[in-house]
Amino acid sequence: MQEELLKMEGICKAFPGVRALDEAAITVKRGEIHALMGENGAGKSTLMKVLNGLLTPDKGHIWFNGEEIHVENPASALKKGIAMIYQELNPVRDMTVAENIFLGREFTRGKGIFVDRKKGEEEAEVLLKKFELDIRPGAKMRGLSLAKMQMIEIVKAVSSGAKLIVMDEPTSSLTDDEIRVLFKKILELKKEQVSIVYISHRMEEIFEIADTVTVMRDGKYIDTKRVGEIDKNTLIHMMVGRELSNIFPKVPVEIKEPVLEVKHFNSRRFFDISFHVRKGEILGFYGLVGAGRSEVFKSIFGMDSYESGEIIVDGKTRDIKNPHQAIEAGIAMVTEDRKEYGLVLCRSIRENIALPNLDRFAGKLFLDGRKEEKECKDIAGKISVKMSSMNQLAGNLSGGNQQKVVLSKWLIQNPKILVLDEPTRGIDVGAKAEIHSLMCEFAKQGMAIIMISSELPEVMGMSDRIMVMGEGRIKGEFRYGEYSQDEILACALGGKEYVNNEE
Repeated sequence: MQEELLKMEGICKAFPGVRALDEAAITVKRGEIHALMGENGAGKSTLMKVLNGLLTPDKGHIWFNGEEIHVENPASALKKGIAMIYQELNPVRDMTVAENIFLGREFTRGKGIFVDRKKGEEEAEVLLKKFELDIRPGAKMRGLSLAKMQMIEIVKAVSSGAKLIVMDEPTSSLTDDEIRVLFKKILELKKEQVSIVYISHRMEEIFEIADTVTVMRDGKYIDTKRVGEIDKNTLIHMMVGRELSNIFPKVPVEIKEPVLEVKHFNSRRFFDISFHVRKGEILGFYGLVGAGRSEVFKSIFGMDSYESGEIIVDGKTRDIKNPHQAIEAGIAMVTEDRKEYGLVLCRSIRENIALPNLDRFAGKLFLDGRKEEKECKDIAGKISVKMSSMNQLAGNLSGGNQQKVVLSKWLIQNPKILVLDEPTRGIDVGAKAEIHSLMCEFAKQGMAIIMISSELPEVMGMSDRIMVMGEGRIKGEFRYGEYSQDEILACALGGKEYVNNEE
């Protein structure tokens, strides 16, 4: 019988207008990989922030390592043996990898007066090698990809020597190879009797790595089961309280003439990219992390520069140098990193949705506040943003609801072309089904949708055509129903050359 390491009981936490936790509970045993599951807004991250001292509970008890504890802040949690990797990464971007790993517990010399940077880099290099990461300890965090930043956060947590590590969506930006390395390290930690609380929306990960799963819904504890006792459908029903018959609700839509054509597009990160997307079509872009998919569309949207090529919208060549020009051309883009590029976290939901749409609400002298409030509220309601009011701060929403706010601010414009970069990253199965349904609805209305996704089932389930990228080039094109998962993966790994079949 495994010994209990953590017990949280009767935890309550309220924000203005929202009861985020309502008698929430979880019990984790020593040396256990314990999954914490639930829809966005279920309270998973809030409960773990209470454990980590970022939030103070209104009520409840926490027992850790045999005694009741009160956690004042994350530093206090770490001293007690509790470390947390947050879903929204927040590295110090102008510090080095080594400095980030040992932030707050730096190596010193000269009787503790000076920071020993050389020692820090040496120790960081040992840890990076253990995780099979080809990253220099002295490299600045700003120059790393989102996936590499995620791995550094994991290295940082493991290096703290914690007895319990909370991992909130740890694989959301990782490649398959990096996930294998992470899982290998998690199993090693389990053997050392370290406990892991693992939050993820990826069902296959839960059934592969977890021993036990606790489910939350609407801030409440629902149930705890051994993973071997349940299947995927049972777990989904526990999470959403209803059956989800179709996560990928692809419906036949009349696909019309091309609305966007890209010809011989080049930069330092991608080469000779040519494709088109039609009105009513969902065009999927798949590839392994680092394939260059996001870079292509950041350049099309004017976020990054490009060296040569042609962007044609509705038959007219566009010289797009910035996002404003892209928006004027009828292109909208939901970026992968919602925190960095998509939201002003210290502003309200209404302000975030209205921000790129102020021209729409302008009167002769002042903004039309009533029109702004109505249209923002209508679109937020249409895609089921869970909120207390339109004045709730975007920073107080769950990750999935933040993503819905980003989506809302572009959908309100009814763009000709909607680019979705990892649209369901960190979103639960219920919200995924809602967003997929919305994609179909907007395609039916004639919008051209480009979906960039690392989740192959999502790309296969939702795309009319799939463009596969690798090493900055388009490697292949597949049409709905005319491929297998193995063929697409083989193409992404370089097994097939692209042939552009013009229609």
